[in-house]
Formats: sequence, structure tokens, C-alpha cells
Amino acid sequence: MHIEPFGVELWMNEWETRCEWNLAETCVESITIEGLLRLAGKNDHDLSDLLTMKMTYGAIEGSQRLREAIAALYDKQNVANVIVTHGTIGANMLVHKTLVSAGDRVVAVVPTYQQHYSIPASIGADVHQLKLREEDDWLPDLDLLRTIAVAGTKLIALNNPNNPTGALMDRSMLEEIAQIARETDAWILCDEVYRGTDQEGSGTTASIADIYEKGISTASMSKAYSLAGLRLGWIAAPQRMIEDVMIHRDYDTISVGMIDDHFAALALENRDKLLARSQRITRGNLKILEDWVAGEPKISWRKPLSGTTALLKYDLPVSSRDLCVSLLKETGVMFTPGSALNMEGYLRVGYANNPDILKQGLGRFSDFLAKQ
Repeated sequence: MHIEPFGVELWMNEWETRCEWNLAETCVESITIEGLLRLAGKNDHDLSDLLTMKMTYGAIEGSQRLREAIAALYDKQNVANVIVTHGTIGANMLVHKTLVSAGDRVVAVVPTYQQHYSIPASIGADVHQLKLREEDDWLPDLDLLRTIAVAGTKLIALNNPNNPTGALMDRSMLEEIAQIARETDAWILCDEVYRGTDQEGSGTTASIADIYEKGISTASMSKAYSLAGLRLGWIAAPQRMIEDVMIHRDYDTISVGMIDDHFAALALENRDKLLARSQRITRGNLKILEDWVAGEPKISWRKPLSGTTALLKYDLPVSSRDLCVSLLKETGVMFTPGSALNMEGYLRVGYANNPDILKQGLGRFSDFLAKQ
């Protein structure tokens, strides 16, 4: 099976361990196990809970405790609608492999995480891309979606909040998309890994799993919950979909680690505190980034409404990769080139890291831009 190289991951693999100021990071600043315990009102003595944990495979679909905590993130889901996976990346892979066959029509809203068009293409699906436009505030043109999602469409793949733009589809737009899918009997896969990082209100937007009877939500502990090291995600979907996913999951996952399951459950049982921390970081850091963009004549953008990333449009006669490589070599500052996302002329910045890293990195980028 041929699959296209994963542009963003190739870039990260090449440079992430060689930069000094990582402004390509997409996770809210990672939390330590000690920090998680403290946030949950515990201390290192509570690690003794793990000492008697026998290192079996554990519950194959994920522990009851964890699946109850995941189901509580939704309005209409229960334990039977949830299965635990190896990160969102594993969740997305399982959904595509379960649903899509050669020749199936798939609509992918782009830019997005490359899984959502490259995996179905590798299976032999008929993939149609709906391209977001800056002049539309990076939101999908629903009239255009209606022309692409014709009768017989198997799957519509979304990413909300969106990576890399930070755009946010609200409940009313999601309901409209659900109606479009309903008319063609299509499934909707919504990668919701950044859910919980909205810039306003509670910070958590509606989920497609709660809105549409054939809606599938994928997410994980990595972005909003600052625990990428657990490598733990999930699928929330109709029970028949979960049962079909289980068949494929038996071939590539079996189960997640019991220690990962334990700490993920602890984190989600204290999600209000953990998300409050994430929102303090993302909201404070976005103001830093907004002020910086306002002072840079060579940079423009559409301000994100959610997520941890933004697209910066630059006014320089150079490719995004060449710009990013020069910036890295001269200053140690790392962005993600738009070319890795099929968005030439842009840079993706991650603004959810430590505020000092963001300030230092932007300052060095300003010095770099002043010399161009």
C-alpha cells in the first residue's frame, strides 16, 4: 500500500530536537506527573497506587473508569459509545480503515491533519478536498460542500477546532453540516483533539458525536490536556461503529498501557482544573501573539478562535521551507512551513508553549524579519 509522506511529521522529525525556541509545538505546555497529581489534590504518595498494578494487557477496550470519564466529556455519549486508542492518530486511522473502501467518495476539509486525506487516498478512495479560504475566516463554504458531498458520499472528514488555522465551527454550522451529511447518508468524522481550547466562554465547543446520529468524534490527552506522553486517545461514536472499529483495532492495538489508562482517567476526572490551566495559557499567549502581529508589517493573519495554532501570512519573496530553515539556522526558532500543510506562503505557529519561549521566539523572529 502506497501512502504519501506525512509533511508535518517529516518536518518535525527533522528539526524538533535541533531547535532552541520551539514555536512549532501544538500541545498546550506539557504537564509533569507531579503537576498532574498536585492539580488532582494528590501527592507523590499516591503513586503507591501503582505498585500493586499487575502489568497485564488490562481491559482491551479501555478501563471502565476511563471510558466513563471520556463519556462525561459529551452530552449524549455513554461507555458503550467509547473506545480507547493509541492517541488521536490511532483513532483517526481506525475510523478511516473501518469505514473507507476503494472507490468510496470521501470529502476532506483542508487544511487539516494529513491523515484525513492521505489515508483514504491510500486505500483507493475517491477523495475530494474542500479548501478553506482566508477570506472566509478559514470556515467551510457550505454551498460548496453541498456540491461536493453528493449522493453516495461515504465520509466527510472535519477538524474542529481547526489545525492549522485556529478557526472554529460553532454548533449552528455543525448542525448545517450534519444536515448535508444526513441528506447523502454520509458519516462525519470530526477530529476534535483541540476541543477545550476555545478563546471564549467555557472553552469547549459542541461535538459532532452529540449533534449527528452518524457523527464520530476523535480526541486525546495530547493537546488541550497537556499529556501527549500518555499516547492515549479515543473514539466516541454510535455503538455499531464502535463494534466495527473493534474488529480493526484487534489487529493493531490490542490495548493501551494500564499506566497510561490510569493517569488519563485521573486527568479527565479533574478536567475542569486541567482545562482551566490550558485556557489560561492559550488565552494569555494568544494576546502576546496578537500584539506581536500588530507590530510586524510583513505578517498578517486571521486571529484564531480556538486551538493552539495560527497561520501567519508573510510578505517575503521566499518559499516557506527556505524561510523556516534560514530562521532555524540563524536564530534557533522553529515554525512549521506552510508547504508541509500544502499552504505555501504561510507559516504555522504554535502559541501554547511556555510564555517565555513564545516571547523569546517572536522577538528573535522580529530581528530576523528586520534584516530581510
